[in-house]
Amino acid sequence: MDYKHDRIPNGIIMFGTAIGLLSHFGENAWQGILSAGVVILISFCILYPLFRIGGIGAGDVKLLLMTSSYFSVDVQLHIMMFSFIFGAFLSIEKMISEDNFKERMQYLFSYMMDVLYTGQWKLYGENLNTDSHKYKSNKIHFALPVFLSVMLGLGGIF
Repeated sequence: MDYKHDRIPNGIIMFGTAIGLLSHFGENAWQGILSAGVVILISFCILYPLFRIGGIGAGDVKLLLMTSSYFSVDVQLHIMMFSFIFGAFLSIEKMISEDNFKERMQYLFSYMMDVLYTGQWKLYGENLNTDSHKYKSNKIHFALPVFLSVMLGLGGIF
């Protein structure tokens, strides 16, 4: 859905989250729901700042929160970490294929220096020159990195 329609419908996210919560309820009754809620809350607290600066989309946050309803805190933290690692590889591949790696890295460095200098976060990509033919889009589809990370978690890698 992410690649074909550029979004993941909320109904799918809600259905997936409900299944995760029900599985926790089936294993540990209300204690299972509570523990899953804690994982979801921790994940939200980590992801929300990234969403606020435009580093991750709302659909990506919801997708990772859905995965939080299935896993323990340590596994979910690994899933998020590996999702960002896989996402970084996809981003690098995209920048190389669009021949704008240098310009994007210069913008990232400039952005980080501005944040350090002013002490204030701003929306990432706000001042990115997208007039050039080199800039097709300022985003990647994050569902694939999340999927790969979940498969690693289910495969017992972490």
